[in-house]
Amino acid sequence: MSNDLEGRHVVVTGAAGGLGPAVVDALLAAGATCHLPLRRRGEGAPPASRVAIAEGVDLTDETAVRAFYAACPPLWASVHVAGGFQAAPILDTALGDLRKQLDLNLTTAFLCCREAARNLRAARGGGRLLNVGSRAAVAPTGGSVAYTVAKAGVAALTQALADELRGDGILVNAVLPSIIDTPANRAAMPKADHARWPKPAEIAATIVWLVSPVNQLTSGALVPVYGGA
Repeated sequence: MSNDLEGRHVVVTGAAGGLGPAVVDALLAAGATCHLPLRRRGEGAPPASRVAIAEGVDLTDETAVRAFYAACPPLWASVHVAGGFQAAPILDTALGDLRKQLDLNLTTAFLCCREAARNLRAARGGGRLLNVGSRAAVAPTGGSVAYTVAKAGVAALTQALADELRGDGILVNAVLPSIIDTPANRAAMPKADHARWPKPAEIAATIVWLVSPVNQLTSGALVPVYGGA
């Protein structure tokens, strides 16, 4: 991979999850310096000279998110991988379940987009915002309505911000994975055809292109990264 991001600072949320480590690895390979807000102390992150870790950052807390981005250097991009999934029929979904999914997926993306945009505008150099949505946002099915609604909000947020921030030279996009091939998902669905699931490294490659300076035009896109699933 070419060093398109050499010397550029990029935030990655959810770096300790199923997809996050692959995103961080791909960005580092492209030359970026990665800034990782981690909720739990000692959560773990890839050791590297170009990784800056902030521990104890609750991405659902407005004050914490504002403080984290305010402490960052001028950014080139912010990639929002943090989120969560819950499956349940509608009759078994409590209001608290819906609110939790909205917090984990939509609130985190909203706060991080807002504070990253504040940083990018101050730097006056343009930049990139990237959200991780879900195929469920554009092809809803039953059984996980709270998650689906939350990710639909992420999709709408992405497209609204692409329009709002166009004049600042900030491109805003989202990738929409299907079931990602992670150890946790394999354990939850041992009889599934795992070969058809998109791999974290494959999704990360798409993310790196979208946030790189090579991408000069694409904004407001909800990019399917389904693999053969």
